[in-house]
Amino acid sequence: MSQTPRLTDRHALNRNRTRALGREPALFLHETALDEVQDRLLMVNREFTDVAIVTPFAQVWRPVFPKARIVTDDEMLDLKEGAHDLVIHALALHWADDPVGQLIQCRRALRPDGLFLGLTFGGQTLHELRAALGQAESEVTGGLAPRVAPMGEIRDLGGLLQRAGLNLPVADGVPLTASYQSPLHLMHELRAMGETNALHNRLRHPTQRAVLLRAIQLYIEEFGTEDGRIPATFDMITLTGWSPDDSQPKPLRPGSAAQRLADALGTVEKPLKD
Repeated sequence: MSQTPRLTDRHALNRNRTRALGREPALFLHETALDEVQDRLLMVNREFTDVAIVTPFAQVWRPVFPKARIVTDDEMLDLKEGAHDLVIHALALHWADDPVGQLIQCRRALRPDGLFLGLTFGGQTLHELRAALGQAESEVTGGLAPRVAPMGEIRDLGGLLQRAGLNLPVADGVPLTASYQSPLHLMHELRAMGETNALHNRLRHPTQRAVLLRAIQLYIEEFGTEDGRIPATFDMITLTGWSPDDSQPKPLRPGSAAQRLADALGTVEKPLKD
């Protein structure tokens, strides 16, 4: 039986997160995720009483959800089956070796008709930094090492919800753009987020100075703004799904419609030419 490919070095990831919290953490993206969750819940006509939150930074979520069960994003989530009516997976799915497995565990932790809200980074996240580092390394060393965790496109992430057995799946998001004084300031901020390289197959030695300097030059040339700053994209995707329940709306069977679409729209139906 094949094993799930190993993406993340969990020891390195935990070290990076601990190091971030030990200094001056930059958790504005997690705070943005919290704001997004609060806005989404205001649109749901339901009160949730048994909430579980999967997050590496409990301090962001605890003040707003003081009674929630907060667990870390381990391979096996510390959640009991059918114990919750709301499960939130907050900005950690991109480090999962088995993201579908994470979603399945969240779905199993939900009661029937329970809500899953996932927030994760999409494929456009840090595309500027990835492009600059990739080109610089290719020019200087002739190779290319993994440096940024792979992140799915929105349509692929939406498909994960269906694979996990969640009903009424929706995936949507808007890229957020942050502005930095320089690429070095961005890299410093990523360290303060605990989001530096923790890939299992990463290079285990520091980046060559020549690669770093060339990447900085390329970043500024390609993406620098007129005011001398550089942008960084964070593509935050929101995933929504419900655990199956008989009360949920179901699609009609093909051919079961009682009225033609042309009649409903008040138009004349015309056959297509061969």
